[in-house]
Amino acid sequence: MKKKVLVLSTSLRNNSNSEILSEEFAKGAKKAGHDVDQISLKDKEINFCKGCLVCQTTKHCIMQDDVEAIAQKMMTADVLVFATPIYYYEMSGQMKTMLDRTNPLFAADYSFREIYLLATAADAEQSAIGGALHGLKGWMDCFDQTELKGVLIGTGVTQPAEINDTPVLQKAYEMGKAI
Repeated sequence: MKKKVLVLSTSLRNNSNSEILSEEFAKGAKKAGHDVDQISLKDKEINFCKGCLVCQTTKHCIMQDDVEAIAQKMMTADVLVFATPIYYYEMSGQMKTMLDRTNPLFAADYSFREIYLLATAADAEQSAIGGALHGLKGWMDCFDQTELKGVLIGTGVTQPAEINDTPVLQKAYEMGKAI
C-alpha cells in the first residue's frame, strides 16, 4: 500500500549527518513506491509555544510562522520520520520546539500512525539516543494511534558529512524501503 511519508530533518548545520541519514531513508521509501516529502527545519521560522492552548479549540496556532504549514503536512502524512542530531544526549532544540508546536494536532483528526526516529551522535555508544527516544515517546503518548516503527542511530560522527563513511547509511535506506 502506498503511504504518504513526511521526513523532518531538524539539524541546522549544512551537510549534517542526521540530514544525510534522513535523505537515505527517503531514498529507500521512494524506491518502495511511497510518496515522500522532505522538510528541513534549517531555514524555517519556528517560535516557542506560549502554552495558551487556543489551538485546542481552533485547531490552529495563534502564532504566524512556518509551523502551520509543517503541522498540516504532518497531519495528513501516514508516516512521520524525525531526524535529529543528538546534543547533550537529547534531541535537537529545533525538534523539541517543533514537537511542542504540534499541539493543534492533538485535537485534530491526524493520519499519522507510524513514527521513525533517525539520529546521529558524536558519542560512540548506542545509548546516546536515550534522551531523544524518551522525549519522542512522550510526544507519541499524546497521540494514542501512533506506533514507533523504527529507530536508527549513527554513532561516532562529529564532523559534517562524516556519516558518509559508515555502514549506517545502508541501514537507513533499507529501513525506508521496508515501510
